[in-house]
Amino acid sequence: MALGAAPAPYELRFDSGRICLDLVATNHPVERLDSVEQLRAWLAGAGLVPAGARLPGAGPPWLTGFRELRGHIAQLVRGEIEGRPADTVAALDRVNALAAAAAPPAPCAVRAADGTLVRTLRGDPGCAALVAAVARDAVDLLTDSVARALLRQCEGDNCPIVYLDTSRGRRRRWCSSEVCGNRERVARHRRRAALART
Repeated sequence: MALGAAPAPYELRFDSGRICLDLVATNHPVERLDSVEQLRAWLAGAGLVPAGARLPGAGPPWLTGFRELRGHIAQLVRGEIEGRPADTVAALDRVNALAAAAAPPAPCAVRAADGTLVRTLRGDPGCAALVAAVARDAVDLLTDSVARALLRQCEGDNCPIVYLDTSRGRRRRWCSSEVCGNRERVARHRRRAALART
């Protein structure tokens, strides 16, 4: 990737079913929020800000804020999946505090040059407002018993990604059929081929 270029689409994933889970997925298999440009791309990809939105003040403290939130959400989600809520008290307190720290950015519709309505934000959002939006999504997810029951851990080899299984029959096995699902199919094919040769 060229210096300063936007990340390729495969580098940032938005297939978990919730913004807060998409944030958690940004550190697998490598750190994806390693620059302010990557964070800007993630914020736009997650739909928190329109593409090209002004983010005055965006800098390293923003990365720190989103990474901190990511760690707390990951701890909460893992505690729910593994039935260890007692291990998540401090993370829960911090997510609640971040959710209440600022009002999330207010969206509004404006006319584009061609007359169509496009989404924009009323004012330039700060880091606390954007972090609050993601923290509130985590609170909404974890307090919704129906959504919480759909949380699944990817069955891919060494994949820690958690997603909402909204598939028909609730039989989704992988965070992504194209990524982990494909790896599993290739591995299964290789195992069958090796057995056939012996």
